[in-house]
Amino acid sequence: MSKPARTSRSRPVFLNLAQITLPVGAITSILHRLSGVLLATGVPALLYLLQRSLDDEANFADTTALLRQPLVKIFLIALAWALAHHMLAGVRHMLTDIDVGSSLGKARRSAWGVNLAALGIAVLAAGAIL
Repeated sequence: MSKPARTSRSRPVFLNLAQITLPVGAITSILHRLSGVLLATGVPALLYLLQRSLDDEANFADTTALLRQPLVKIFLIALAWALAHHMLAGVRHMLTDIDVGSSLGKARRSAWGVNLAALGIAVLAAGAIL
């Protein structure tokens, strides 16, 4: 029995995802998708809480007590970040679609601007919520 012939192709290389550095535009794009998912799940939950709080006084008291919980406050801050980031990144993407700020330097600066502005808005929301 003979051994199979070796090919010139080498074995697969271990891909360490922690060592891969993404450009800021890619990070902004990934966060845009993540913020969209967060909005798609969070807005219906907030609408349900709004509807529940408008039913009667007891449900209003229950809803306000729920909104005072630390984990719910963190969720609200994350939702404020998601709304800000999704809106800003969406405007950025629409502008680059019509070749406004689509050169590499301007695209990088606008991506940094979106990320930092959304973070700043989340910090402002945290100050208001906490």
